[in-house]
Amino acid sequence: MTPRTSAGLLRSAVASLALLAPVAASADYALTVLHTNDFHARFEPISKYDSGCSAEDNAEGKCFGGSARLATAVAAEKAASSNPILLDGGDQFQGTLFYTYYKGKAAAEMMNGLGYDAMTVGNHEFDDGPEVLKGFMEAVDFPVLMSNADVSQEPALADVLQKSTVVEKNGEKIGLIGLTPQDTAELASPGKNITFGDPVEAVRAEVEKLTAEGVNKIIVLSHSGYGVDQRVAAQVAGVDIIVGGHTNTLLSNTNEKAEGPYPTWIDGPDGGRTAILSAYAYGKYLGKLEAVFDDEGKLTDATQGEPVLMDASIAEDMQVKGRIEELAEPLQQIREKVVAQTEQPIGGDRAVCRSEVCEMGVLVADAMLDRVKDQGVDVAIANGGGLRASIDAGEVTMGEVLTVLPFQNTLATFQLTGAGIVEALENGVSQVEEGAGRFPQISGMRFVWDPAQPAGSRIVSVEIGGEALDPAKTYGVVSNNYMRSGGDGYAVFAEKGENAYDYGPDLADVVAEYLAANAPYTPHVDDRISKK
Repeated sequence: MTPRTSAGLLRSAVASLALLAPVAASADYALTVLHTNDFHARFEPISKYDSGCSAEDNAEGKCFGGSARLATAVAAEKAASSNPILLDGGDQFQGTLFYTYYKGKAAAEMMNGLGYDAMTVGNHEFDDGPEVLKGFMEAVDFPVLMSNADVSQEPALADVLQKSTVVEKNGEKIGLIGLTPQDTAELASPGKNITFGDPVEAVRAEVEKLTAEGVNKIIVLSHSGYGVDQRVAAQVAGVDIIVGGHTNTLLSNTNEKAEGPYPTWIDGPDGGRTAILSAYAYGKYLGKLEAVFDDEGKLTDATQGEPVLMDASIAEDMQVKGRIEELAEPLQQIREKVVAQTEQPIGGDRAVCRSEVCEMGVLVADAMLDRVKDQGVDVAIANGGGLRASIDAGEVTMGEVLTVLPFQNTLATFQLTGAGIVEALENGVSQVEEGAGRFPQISGMRFVWDPAQPAGSRIVSVEIGGEALDPAKTYGVVSNNYMRSGGDGYAVFAEKGENAYDYGPDLADVVAEYLAANAPYTPHVDDRISKK
């Protein structure tokens, strides 16, 4: 008998035995979940203040993030995993001159290069209306999702923007569902043709749809905030993982500044558990979770994982770095112009500016009031959420100012009664617990508020020009055009403001000129806002 014949008989015998053997249980399914959120056009490296970082500081290892560093990290993680998926929790748009100049084109190019599998719509994806979002969606190679909105009456997005989708990874189907803030109409400019709904009901409907299609592994991409994510996880059965965004939440098991563990486990209504993930913002971290599912699609293990800090230990991809430098060329003349000096860093920390008086809030509100005080304007009210970064000590460039104030808002002046001002301040302090961007940074006035009281009745006292506010008196107010049109819940400005003019100078220019006039500027805070 020849060796070939012997081998053939052996294979036949093994095959016969296999038919007689009991069927083995399917092996566990492993998935490496890589994720980002709230990138905000930070294609270049950032400083410890989340603002721009100079080439010199980057060379010295003082910078974080940037698309070139992120590209290296993503490529390495994908190469090390047998089954990776790369997801984004929204808000790729807005934050630097790259967005101002290119809108969504630069983001689309970078995300395609990194090989994202899907993202959800963040509120800032609507900053320039549905048409810009549509252009971005047409440019990317992956699905962009949003489940909790009716876009059927919006021509740019109807039949284009999906609520959920299914992707196949290593032979298994993964259901992906998108979420955006329910109050996006107040936070951005989606237009009047889109209506936003409850996230719990939206996710539940998509889970039921996906489950009926035989999908048993479901990930929600949620740009709705850490609190909403926990509510969705607690109330909706069948969600395995939530990739979060919107509140810039850092979840970690090693970082003392983390707001919760990575992942944060929430018990669902059916006895299952959901793992919530979030990786801060601005590309400073790449989230990474090793998830394991059994053959019924149940998440059995998600203990291995942690956001990976994008520091100098991660080399920049030189091809991506070169492309970013090309994209930056038209921006350089604007960004490099030195407008002032500051003796100390000007603090614009998100958590501070959304809960109490902060150095950046004092600067911006004072600059606004100073610009129009000769027009009969008494007070300035700015939204803390509009302040997007801090500024380091030393020379202040226009690029740094634009990173703090990237939205191209204009000064808006109008008249409002004292009662209306109180109503506005009540709105401003109504969601402090949630870290909402509506918190008021002010000038020309003082107010005391009581966080122990229910929202709507927290303002204790208000003084304007050193005198107690008169509810019946009409005051001059300066804000920005976004707030004046009702943004961040300031409906009273839109509904009760009189003699409004929304087309003043750009807010970033106003602040730059104020810094120049007061150089070297000394950051400070005072008692203009205090708690009872």
